[in-house]
Amino acid sequence: MSGAKDLAEDYRGSGFGASLGCGDSPAVLVVDLARAYLVDGSPLRAPVEGAVAASVDLIEAARAAGLPVLFTRVVLQPGGADGGLFARKVPALHVFEEGSPLGDFAEGAVPEPGETVVTKQYASSFHGTSLAATLTSSGIDTLLICGLTTSGCIRATATDALQNGFRPLVVDEACGDRDRRLHEANLLDLGAKYADVLSLDQALTTIKTATSES
Repeated sequence: MSGAKDLAEDYRGSGFGASLGCGDSPAVLVVDLARAYLVDGSPLRAPVEGAVAASVDLIEAARAAGLPVLFTRVVLQPGGADGGLFARKVPALHVFEEGSPLGDFAEGAVPEPGETVVTKQYASSFHGTSLAATLTSSGIDTLLICGLTTSGCIRATATDALQNGFRPLVVDEACGDRDRRLHEANLLDLGAKYADVLSLDQALTTIKTATSES
């Protein structure tokens, strides 16, 4: 822990880690909350139950406040040809081939009618998808990002959000990974370079504040 603290202080002392803050029109982006990470026997099984529960809290708060909630999911053709080199690098992604129940949304994280669902084949929610255009046309400038996994799709999505001109606010407790060390290391680096990292309480306050100011 002291090493991570020292590194965070070193980042700040070198001019990293300025705050982006929340813009005028935030939304919640729920990244790949799939059963594949929760079902025993799945090659992607990870200790992410807490992250899923925190994500559900975030989703419910956003819905109650009237903020947009957008979801992503991975869907590959049988055989994974549309997954390209990513599917070759990570053969476990076969669990997301069409028809696999492991690709279904986790309980409590199922989109409601009218909520946007973005289908993707790669780590970033922006790569090869209509997400940026959807956000722009909806006037959304800030994303409260939750889901799985921190070192993979969360990191890639937050980085691309910044590069596409959207403010990424990654919610710590609402993201998870195969190992806590991966989670913490990636959040530290994201917070230094590409995103603001918020606690769940801070994210819920951000939602309430955005609602009261609208």
